[in-house]
Amino acid sequence: MSAGVLCTPACVTRSASRVPPAEVVRRYAALSYAIGRGVAQGERLAEPGTLQARARAILDALGVGIEEAPRRLTVRGSRPGTLIVANHISWLDVVSLLAVEPVTVLAKREVGQWPVIGALARRAGTQFIDRDGLRQLPRSVADLTATLRAGRSVLVFPQATTWCSVPGGRFRRATFQAAADAGAPVRPVTIRYYQHGARSTTAAFLGDETFGASLHRVARARGLTVRVTVHTALHGCDRRQLAAEAQRAVAAHETSAHI
Repeated sequence: MSAGVLCTPACVTRSASRVPPAEVVRRYAALSYAIGRGVAQGERLAEPGTLQARARAILDALGVGIEEAPRRLTVRGSRPGTLIVANHISWLDVVSLLAVEPVTVLAKREVGQWPVIGALARRAGTQFIDRDGLRQLPRSVADLTATLRAGRSVLVFPQATTWCSVPGGRFRRATFQAAADAGAPVRPVTIRYYQHGARSTTAAFLGDETFGASLHRVARARGLTVRVTVHTALHGCDRRQLAAEAQRAVAAHETSAHI
């Protein structure tokens, strides 16, 4: 899918490589247990070690492998937190990046209203933003700036919606203004999904598809892995330049990556 062309559920791969029904049942049972543990942990879920363990448990329950880059998401030695910006393909993106390194997540307001997942997100310390509310945008940017200045790192998806491929839509600039105001480094990250070593859109969550339908497709998939590639940090005070450089870093790696 080329950049600027809206992805729809028709872009999603219906994998021919599926686990048997008994394994799907086992995965759902393991997922329920992992989520139940998270609910039982209450406010402790926001503790970094606990949050990372729960994210890894969810991936394990669904049979999703993860290939992590050796580089950290956050920039060591930086007093402001790091603004981590990634392409957005699936709801699994958040789980995968928290499994690499637990940070604060900036999510759209609707996620906080999802059954169970919304409660977990709130307990994990997720910050919510109304992406369509322009009047609230300055306040949201100010809140994000304050969070970064306080030394907390924040994960954002500046494409605002999910896309079936890495290039996807353009990076919106508002969150980069927060990094510029806080003097925070920006860390671009590329997320890709594979199935048995071949690129796959099985995990993509697109259009008006329900969360349940997307979850069931992932639970049935055999050999699904997520690859997390962490790029060199960016610094600057111009949000336009930061957004453009971050998007180039994420998309350029796509063209040179082994597919």
